[in-house]
Amino acid sequence: MDWDKLRIFHAVADAGSFTHAGHELGLSQSAVSRQISALEHELRVPLFHRHARGLILTEQGELLYRTAHDVFTRLASAQTRLMDSKDKPSGNLRLTTTVGLGTIWVTPRLNEFIELYPEINVELLLDDRELDLGMREADIAIRLRRPVQPDLIQRRLFTVHHHIYASPDYIRRHGMPRTLEDLDNHVVLAFGTAPSYLADVNWLEMAGREPGNPRRPALRINNVYGLRRAVESGIGIASLPDYIVGRDSNLVQLLREAEVPEFDTYLVYPEELKTSKRVAVFRDFVISKAKEWSF
Repeated sequence: MDWDKLRIFHAVADAGSFTHAGHELGLSQSAVSRQISALEHELRVPLFHRHARGLILTEQGELLYRTAHDVFTRLASAQTRLMDSKDKPSGNLRLTTTVGLGTIWVTPRLNEFIELYPEINVELLLDDRELDLGMREADIAIRLRRPVQPDLIQRRLFTVHHHIYASPDYIRRHGMPRTLEDLDNHVVLAFGTAPSYLADVNWLEMAGREPGNPRRPALRINNVYGLRRAVESGIGIASLPDYIVGRDSNLVQLLREAEVPEFDTYLVYPEELKTSKRVAVFRDFVISKAKEWSF
């Protein structure tokens, strides 16, 4: 089986279209399509159902994709070990975390790491969905919960606390709530659909209410930074993690006595990368930065 055609097939199956795969591979859409047609001709089976909205793998295509994906995963692991055989940490390092934590806490600290290790190429993948480290969707992750997979190495970094915030302008216009029940008379903002492990981020919907009778937020935003901006602009009141508010914000913390949700944050990476120099230096760097920071 031609290796180049297999590589192109794997990219097309991941991307779901010839055009998107071509962008990833640096090839034209027609060149990608020709390679896939040639592979199908060689194997004498169709690999994709072609539709106006994209490509869907056939049963035979699924079989080939699973095999090819396993091969490329093993190759990535071998490349990691070969790169780590050098004295100086180098190569690609893919880090994943949530959009909010990655934007506000991780990104500002990467400049120092890049200056310390210029031969490491960092790729930051921001996604509230947890990427599969075992399948090498990323090398290392910072997560807002303790991992449940047994083959992942974990290190607790810090605890993220949520508090209730409003802008000075909002308080001037609407007054300050004195109890959780007072929130019924205020404009409450909420995070959009949250993954199950972050369900408590929208605790204000039930705070001070009878079970089964949540208050209805006036606005939902599926990005915690966007939620902070909405609070800053005076739209309403929201529960925000302290890391995204920061120390220089003019937001006012409300109802300080309220019991607020908290999330332990963990640095996580696969067992197979425990000897990786790139992972080790990044792990030590993040742990040192976590010790400097107190939310």
